[in-house]
Amino acid sequence: MFELDHDLAQDIVDRTMAILPNNVNVMDSQGLILGSGEPERINTRHEGAQLVLANGRVVEIDEPTARRLKGVQPGINLPLLHDQRLIGVLGITGDPALLRTYAELVRMTAEMLVSQRHQQAEQQWRRQRCDDLLALLLGEGGDSPRLVDEARQMGLKPQLARIPYLFELGLEAGAGQDVDALSAWLMSRYPDSWCVSAAQTSLLWCRPASLTLDDPRLLERLVGLGWDIQRVAVGGPAEGLSGLRRCYRRVSDLLAYGRDILPASRLLTLDRYRLPVMLWRHRNEDALDELLSPLHKVLAKDGNGQLLATLRSWCEHDGQSQACADALGIHRNSLRYRMERIAELSGVDPLRLDGMLSLYLAVQLLPQQPATQFAPE
Repeated sequence: MFELDHDLAQDIVDRTMAILPNNVNVMDSQGLILGSGEPERINTRHEGAQLVLANGRVVEIDEPTARRLKGVQPGINLPLLHDQRLIGVLGITGDPALLRTYAELVRMTAEMLVSQRHQQAEQQWRRQRCDDLLALLLGEGGDSPRLVDEARQMGLKPQLARIPYLFELGLEAGAGQDVDALSAWLMSRYPDSWCVSAAQTSLLWCRPASLTLDDPRLLERLVGLGWDIQRVAVGGPAEGLSGLRRCYRRVSDLLAYGRDILPASRLLTLDRYRLPVMLWRHRNEDALDELLSPLHKVLAKDGNGQLLATLRSWCEHDGQSQACADALGIHRNSLRYRMERIAELSGVDPLRLDGMLSLYLAVQLLPQQPATQFAPE
């Protein structure tokens, strides 16, 4: 239920008195003055307002009547209505005979301000409730029928398949537009989007999977508009809330993987890095030591980084010798010599499928240095 408060009452007073030469008072549903051109009267009772509240009609007070009432000056007191409900009183000080011609216009303006403020409050509540609902839906227990039903009633369409994007923005104050602005931009341009911000520099955006989107172009546009986007992790289509929660966990891991392993890459897709990310989640477990051991043997003898660069290119070109040699700017014989050297040092043959897979996964868990960074995927 909407009620007048001090801020709204004083706003009505200030706007009205900017036009009228008369003092204006706004009283609540109990006759207490909430806003006034005479600050000393705020929080005092107004007997004229109580008469309006008791009778539900306009009350005019002339000079003789004002002397008989407490805290009242001559003027007109009009009921303030919202949705046909009496919520307060508008009082204009002065000779009633001179005020009648425009008192109703002043009341109409005041009621319009009340309605506008109510709409703003409703919109703010709705935004906050939607944010709370989305956080609950994406958390444990998010399949609760009550939550899902409320989400439907709020127009959130929880049944849609969605693709999660996890944005990480820069920490520097003033370096770009903030997370709230990014959320508003995305939701205004992509209908039925969900946006949830868990931190000042992080935004989860879940767009409908039915939308066609060019991710590199979107990222380029956002950066061009001023957002300091460090990186964005993109998942795959997720059916249902449980699928979306799983995909959200995957893109969270993907973003952290990109931060540690591919610091120069802004755009990371789960399709491209799904397997390395799965292994990266277990990076501190002993089981991965065996996988990384052959690559470490190569690195120990690779003083200038030539063998590592060759191995990265070999993996990047799916073991295609000519494409790899061309990318490195070397002859195929030179490439064959390097691959033989890698096999000798690692004890793993990169020309065999199992050897190539083993070295490929190890390379994906090795942080890229500036000299060997690839372009963003």
